[in-house]
Amino acid sequence: MSQVIYFITLWNEGLFSQSIGEAVVGGGKQQQKKNGVADGRNRKALGDIGNLNNVRGVENKVEVKPHRPITRSFGAQLLANAQAAAAAENIKKQACANVPGAPPAANAVAVAKKVAPKPVQKKVTVKPTRDEVIDIESSPDKNAQKDKKKEGDSNSKKKHTLTSVLTARSKVACGITKKPKEQIIDIDAGDVDNELAAVEYIDEIYKFYKLVENESRPHDYINSQPEINEKMRAILIDWLIDVQSKFELSLETLYLTINIIDRFLAVKTVPRRDLQLVGISAMLMASKYEEIWPPQVDDFVCLSDRAYTHEQILVMEKTILGKLEWTLTVPTPFVFLVRFIKASVPDQDLENMAHFLSELGMMNYATLMYCPSMVAASAVFAARCTLNKTPLWNETLKVHTGYSQEQLMDCARLLVSFHSDVGNGKLKVVYRKYSDPQKGSVAVLPPSKYLLQGGSASQLS
Repeated sequence: MSQVIYFITLWNEGLFSQSIGEAVVGGGKQQQKKNGVADGRNRKALGDIGNLNNVRGVENKVEVKPHRPITRSFGAQLLANAQAAAAAENIKKQACANVPGAPPAANAVAVAKKVAPKPVQKKVTVKPTRDEVIDIESSPDKNAQKDKKKEGDSNSKKKHTLTSVLTARSKVACGITKKPKEQIIDIDAGDVDNELAAVEYIDEIYKFYKLVENESRPHDYINSQPEINEKMRAILIDWLIDVQSKFELSLETLYLTINIIDRFLAVKTVPRRDLQLVGISAMLMASKYEEIWPPQVDDFVCLSDRAYTHEQILVMEKTILGKLEWTLTVPTPFVFLVRFIKASVPDQDLENMAHFLSELGMMNYATLMYCPSMVAASAVFAARCTLNKTPLWNETLKVHTGYSQEQLMDCARLLVSFHSDVGNGKLKVVYRKYSDPQKGSVAVLPPSKYLLQGGSASQLS
């Protein structure tokens, strides 16, 4: 009956084949009984037969299996542990049979320590995080082969054909090659601590100037003035520039004076004899608006060689203010010129050249067809061309002026043409002013050949 229970137990634990080998070895169990060492392997209670939750280890200890599904790796581990236990049991029994007189348990333990195979260690797998992507189909060797294949394909694609070479050369010749994007310079970074610079509002201020500059811009009026022509206007402006220099007035006063004259002549017919009176009254008004210590009325009476009386100047001043509806806060070209020169990151020669060309433009009636911001931007562009600055125009200037080089070409050519003729004409006040070494003698420099020869905007670098 005990043999039947023994085979049933082995069958349930999956150790039937190993137990048969143990039984063939003669007298193992009888010798253990005789020596007083009870194995206890085959003396399991009847109620435990068929219980698969208990598996005996090497040292006859009971291990409890975890309650989880029998996966392939876990099943392989259980089988390996069972085979190791059976091998250790077999070696112990052989040692007891072959070495008489020695304690069978001690011999078995010693031999088992020498011969027993190491238990199979379970491989620990780490679950990938969501950010990791595991390619289970490709191995590192396959990836390396794919990378080599891609490198070979890319090397084969890098071969330049005749068509690609000709296309690249054509793009370079036409100036349409891809250039790195230029960095826009923060021109207000150095004035953060200057409260008068109004860095927080400067961009909004100039947006407003650009928005309203056409509202205060005089229209073409010369044909509506029967006794005044372009040459008379130029003589008046040339004389007023000289007055501004003698009184050491600011450029804001000069530009506002010219703006007042043009706006008044656009709405009022003026006889030839009163044209100088209009100029004197306009400068008096601009001086009161811009200067801290403006000239007195009697100073202008003396400048006109007493051609006009004190009362006449005040009456004309009142007439002009009435026609202009007392609007004196207007964006003149000087307002834009200061900002655009700053965006050009200039040296002193560039600043002087830009002012020189701008004043030449104000003296000539032809520039009246352009808005103040375009005249100022064209003066900066023409100055850079005259001084051979590189590049002639950049992204910083384009952002702050709002004009591209193509839009400025016509007005810039006009200013350079004035520069080329200024030394030969009779009106030389501006020429003498900017021929002074204190102004860098920029007036004596040759005008820009690039603009005089009608250079195209595509040649700009």
